[in-house]
Amino acid sequence: MVIALEILPDQVHLLVEVDPQFDLHERCHVMKYALTDRTVETSPQLFARVGGVLYLIIIVVGLFGEAFVRDRLVVPGDAAATATNIRSMESLWRFHIAAELFLLICAVALLMILFVLLKPVHRELALLAAFFNLVSIGLEAAITMYLLEALFPLGNAGYLTAFAPEQLHAMASLSLKSHSYGFGVSLIFFGCFCLVIGYLIFKSEYLPKTVGVLMQIAGLSYLTNSFALVLAPAWANRLFPADVVPAFVGEASLCLWLLVKGVNAEKWQEKARACRVRGM
Repeated sequence: MVIALEILPDQVHLLVEVDPQFDLHERCHVMKYALTDRTVETSPQLFARVGGVLYLIIIVVGLFGEAFVRDRLVVPGDAAATATNIRSMESLWRFHIAAELFLLICAVALLMILFVLLKPVHRELALLAAFFNLVSIGLEAAITMYLLEALFPLGNAGYLTAFAPEQLHAMASLSLKSHSYGFGVSLIFFGCFCLVIGYLIFKSEYLPKTVGVLMQIAGLSYLTNSFALVLAPAWANRLFPADVVPAFVGEASLCLWLLVKGVNAEKWQEKARACRVRGM
């Protein structure tokens, strides 16, 4: 019970009476939570909706880059045709690179939102998931340079005359190959992120268990395809169609649920209060 309250410019003084049967340290945690984190507690739906929008942007931009740019311009096994396509549509290629970088900005913001939403379940596991995804995002940012590097041999700089056209085409193709393998490596860490996030969603009680299971299946699909790409590239090409479908379903299910339904705010608040009481 609050006996007296004094509000100063830079602090607040409270005189309270606490029943001896309650732990004073625990009561302080509850009061600190109530005073400092009320805004976050009362707006989990806002976080969920913004997260859904960001996830949708990531999926749309990713599909655009893969299906409408790289699959359209890159001709497997034909470096000359690939070089011709990229030269003729350089503006589209550069827009694709810029879109990939924007995607990564959205991914960082989404990661923060998922951490806030899932931290009440288990703070340490939420941190582990965040670290996995940060490594994945960092790798993706680095390998995006290969998409830009592919343009260098296809330019008009004078020093490029020292190389035969076939050599220049091969250089561009090697950059694209490096990007492809680098992206596969980044998905190893993203697959681990999906596994941990899926577990947290399954245990959360304020997001559907089905979505958690689908995210874990997506994580296993990413890990299977990426390790196959490193260990047996020929098998990776065969496995890709079987892996990409569950991966897409898992991520799309989480995106749509956040966007349309959000979280069960009451259960999220209960978990968040318990988390603060435990000092997590």
